[in-house]
Amino acid sequence: MKRLKKLKVGVTLFLRAGPQSIWENGIFQNCFFLINLLQASPVVEAAYLVNGGEGRPEEAGDFLSLAPAPVIDLPKAREELDVIIELSAQLDAGWAREFRERGGRVVGMRVANDYMIDIERIIFDLPHGLLASGTPYDAIWTLPAFEFSCKSYYASLMRGPVKAMQHLWSPVLLERSLAREGGPDFSYAPGRRRWRLAIFEPNICMVKTSHLPMLVCDAAYRQQPDAFEVLRVYNTLAQKEKGDFVAMARSLDLVRHGMASFEGRFPIYDVMTKEADAIVSHTWENEQNYVYYEALYGGYPLIHNSHYLEDCGYFYPAFDPEAGALALRQAFIQHDLALQDYRRRARDFLARLDPLNPANVEAYGLALTGLYETP
Repeated sequence: MKRLKKLKVGVTLFLRAGPQSIWENGIFQNCFFLINLLQASPVVEAAYLVNGGEGRPEEAGDFLSLAPAPVIDLPKAREELDVIIELSAQLDAGWAREFRERGGRVVGMRVANDYMIDIERIIFDLPHGLLASGTPYDAIWTLPAFEFSCKSYYASLMRGPVKAMQHLWSPVLLERSLAREGGPDFSYAPGRRRWRLAIFEPNICMVKTSHLPMLVCDAAYRQQPDAFEVLRVYNTLAQKEKGDFVAMARSLDLVRHGMASFEGRFPIYDVMTKEADAIVSHTWENEQNYVYYEALYGGYPLIHNSHYLEDCGYFYPAFDPEAGALALRQAFIQHDLALQDYRRRARDFLARLDPLNPANVEAYGLALTGLYETP
């Protein structure tokens, strides 16, 4: 059964009570970039953000001032939409069944490594993620980075066809935030004799933690101590209360020599240039991240283990701190000399992520119309 008319598409957004920030987590940005793409698609008549939380749009503060589409509630979405994409807020299974009964299509979009996160939830008795909620899906969309660990998991648990979709990013949210802050400089400044290092892993679950980047920085410092001024490890205030983390940190020369600090959570634009020159990162089966793209956009040296950045940044393999230290020292030696080429490669790579890139608009459009190819 082919669908001929243009589609009205909604993307779920979780609004909690009170003000929010677009920088709280990457899923909010996912919602906004996906809406940008949908609005450019020739198969989409209108795109909406669908509030699936308990908060009210008028209480969200500056959060929704950046929203590219109107916000509607679930009752209105059930009556007016053709497709709903479950992204930031989880759909009630009963609501989804009613929506499908009147001809709607339900897409579950998964942009985190749910397999590994669910293992933690089950083993450590954490709040579950509702992946096994009984919600009927016409399709599950995920990112290429999660095909290896999650594609078959999603297909079995959620009982729907799984498709990897292009990760989307553009600098529009970053640029708007910078403008509202009075235009702080977000561009790598060459010429420093010693680098200030930053680690931004959130330390919320095991796929993105600061442990291995700390080892990378310490190994590089031991090999070339005059190259580095300070290490700042962000998102670690809670970790400072944990004995194992403290013991590990105290084993590092950077800590014992008073050259490391452990900080709270800040947007990257509040830190780079003012407090740091280079970013050291490590992820585990989670290789597509907005921090990467923001660092590349600003021309900052990014030391990482992601195969999805192609020839951007300074790559080191897998779980190897010594290789990471070598990549960091390589960056320190060559980054200023090759800055123009670094920026060019980053610009070319980021253009492929743009929600308005015609290839991305076409791919998502085909995935939407594909929902109607079979009853």
